[in-house]
Amino acid sequence: MIPYRRLRSLTLLGLCGLVLGGCSAQWGWYVISPATESGKTNLLFLLGGLKYTIALSLTAIVISMVLGLLIALPGLSGRRPLRLFNRTYVELVRAVPILVLILWVYYGLPQVAGLSISVFAAGVIALALSDSAFQAEIFRAGIQSVGRGQLEAAQSISLSYVDTMRYVVLPQAIRRILPPLGNQLVYMLKMSSLVSVIGMQELTRRANELVVTEYRPLEVYSFLVLEYLILIMIASALVRRLEKAMRSDERFG
Repeated sequence: MIPYRRLRSLTLLGLCGLVLGGCSAQWGWYVISPATESGKTNLLFLLGGLKYTIALSLTAIVISMVLGLLIALPGLSGRRPLRLFNRTYVELVRAVPILVLILWVYYGLPQVAGLSISVFAAGVIALALSDSAFQAEIFRAGIQSVGRGQLEAAQSISLSYVDTMRYVVLPQAIRRILPPLGNQLVYMLKMSSLVSVIGMQELTRRANELVVTEYRPLEVYSFLVLEYLILIMIASALVRRLEKAMRSDERFG
């Protein structure tokens, strides 16, 4: 049986071969060919969107994790109003399509708040808000999975609520919720493409602009697929490596 890693590599190589094999009369792969000056310029233009996609996704995921944790804690409270706040926030935010939220933040929020907001900031705010509801549920489930005995042990040595969360609960919960957190990072990388609708110069926006000027959608979008595929595979590999490292620490800790 072929190992998963090898199968993944063969799949990627096969896809690359399939796309590159299209350099026939029907394909205009010259549009991003490094062998020509114009192709090299177009290729660098497309690759230049990587830094915006990565910066946008990482900034949004960090903010959404912080927001998600802050929203999750009221949901664990014994007080009904706090639990109601958690449930209301999660349900309302999850009900709004992310594309609609991006458009509202960019075009509507400046009018409501009287602020001038950049495309990057609008994208980060919209992505972080949308993802924070999912992060809140992930954190809530992870914290609830920690045994009651751990909390009782922390209380027996007079740890405060903050110290209990910081030193006892969250370290254990994060180990357990790392896979879904990794899934949210992949989700964020993909959803960042929607910010192209407000002019963010990330991967998808640059591909759209190049299609308009070169009239070669098949070739440009095929390369865009490869960009996202490689980017997400790298992110997934890093998350799995972190999971392995945390499991090793837990085994020998």
